[in-house]
Amino acid sequence: MSRRAPGVRAALAAALVTALAAPPALAAPTALAAPATTGEYSVTALRFTVRAGDRTCAIDADVYRPAGVDRAHPAPAVLTTNGFGGSKNDGSTNATGAALARRGYVVLAYSGLGFGRSGCLISLDHPGIDGRAASGLIDFLAGARAADDGARADYVTLDRPGDPRVGMVGGSYGGAVQLAAAAVDHRIDALVPMATWNDLAHSLAPNNALGAGGVPGAFKWQWTDGFYLVGESRPLLEPSLDPSRINSLTCLHFATGFCDTVRTLNSGAFPPASTARLLAYARGVSPASYLARVTAPTLLVQGQADTLFNLDEATATYRALKAHGAETRMIWQSWGHSGGVTGPGTGELDLARGDLESSYVGRRVLAWFDRHLRRDRGTGPGPEFAYYRDWIADPDHTYATADRLPALNRTLYLSGDGTLVTNPRQIVRGSRSYANQPLPSSHSESSLAALTGLPDPAPHDTEGTYLGWTSAPLERALDVVGAPRATLRVHSPAAEQAQRSTDAADRLVLFAKLYDVAPDGTQSLVHRLIAPVRVPDATRPFTVALPGIVHRYQPGHRLRFVIAASDDAYFGNRGIKPVTVTAAPGDAGTLRLPAVGD
Repeated sequence: MSRRAPGVRAALAAALVTALAAPPALAAPTALAAPATTGEYSVTALRFTVRAGDRTCAIDADVYRPAGVDRAHPAPAVLTTNGFGGSKNDGSTNATGAALARRGYVVLAYSGLGFGRSGCLISLDHPGIDGRAASGLIDFLAGARAADDGARADYVTLDRPGDPRVGMVGGSYGGAVQLAAAAVDHRIDALVPMATWNDLAHSLAPNNALGAGGVPGAFKWQWTDGFYLVGESRPLLEPSLDPSRINSLTCLHFATGFCDTVRTLNSGAFPPASTARLLAYARGVSPASYLARVTAPTLLVQGQADTLFNLDEATATYRALKAHGAETRMIWQSWGHSGGVTGPGTGELDLARGDLESSYVGRRVLAWFDRHLRRDRGTGPGPEFAYYRDWIADPDHTYATADRLPALNRTLYLSGDGTLVTNPRQIVRGSRSYANQPLPSSHSESSLAALTGLPDPAPHDTEGTYLGWTSAPLERALDVVGAPRATLRVHSPAAEQAQRSTDAADRLVLFAKLYDVAPDGTQSLVHRLIAPVRVPDATRPFTVALPGIVHRYQPGHRLRFVIAASDDAYFGNRGIKPVTVTAAPGDAGTLRLPAVGD
């Protein structure tokens, strides 16, 4: 199988541990800290013992209580937790809690299971474990249970006895847990999941071929192994762990199902039995498997610069929630998990600063909570869809809005001479080929660079290992908002023979992507996004959904559609599989774009 050498993989994963791991948590104090008063709100540390799945977990939390909020003057509440590897003490969690408390909301911020000083295994936001744990905290906000020290909350607005007015907010790992909690506890009144996943099976081994029948695509080894080692390192970094956080010698800190999933992915083999187990576990902890049970109004925020959980994850969640009538809105902000440590751009929401009032996304979050938690019906739900445009200089006008997602409305054709043409009559008959090499020959990104800001080589492809189709220079700007789609037919006798195997890993793998080529010939890969594909059937045409983007192709620039044999951030083909693509008038591949402003 084409992949990065094991020694390099190990070094990169070890560096990811250093980059991602939160500072070691201190030993639990013998007594809870006294409330810290700011003049606007107080912060009180609390612990809760809750039942989560088959374990009892201690949860470390802080309550932010606005000044003047008491039993006679209750306020609605917001529950929030950390991203992967973090804790309630993260700067973004603290800043969000403080910002919402200053707005008059009671905030309960807690360290997720397996992180900070909270107990239990890392269970990947499982609804029956992490979701149930969050529900136990909602019981506290309802006044229905006490913290471990006997403290009670009688100052949260109630819709009825035992039912507090409560929302949730958080990003990435702190985003999926909101959907998990809302699936098991319908007392939640509003959600704001940011930069999180829809289907973890697709996130870790994406297959962007439509109709692939659930077959995993290419293993995203850099991201997955990095996060896996971050989780497994916690017992080493935190020697005084709660015993409930230790699983076994072969799976230290995660739920067993995830360790088994990672081992399967790293094996590079997808025989039917192991593939079924992989999909069952990954989808069982994914919103895709339980969104039908989520009814809380949901404001989805996803980042354009995100190769871990791209825009398509939020789009899938958005469509699923809309399909069963849940009130849902979606925002595509500029930043996500990728793009280094420079953080949000000018005018964008920065959770670490808690600047909710000064950014478009922050104001939308506040309006969402004011509408659904304060029941301020003078505050509308906001536009159906909004997206950040990095080509707009004025920070007050960087967001555009629409009443629906843009449709695929422009078609280009893959001509046999390597051009992208706008008219099928321009298609030239031709045939071109490429073949993969024993090691990866194309580069899109290094996840380590994405997380740490270290230099990352520009995306590139090695001659003879890819095919490209390039358009004529554009006469006017072309704005693409959404996920392009390409329909292809390839010829590969080696792939046709290999797909007789019962191991899905033997099927042909390729990587589709869309470059922006400047007039001087330099090319850029928008946010380094690519579409890994395990071809369902090399004897038939297939359609590839490219990742969603928001990008302006300027006048004079050209589009270049590429299919490559490999990518060093992913596992690729087993064995050498030469590929030929032919075209003729009336029989050529297509590239369809969701263009706006035409």
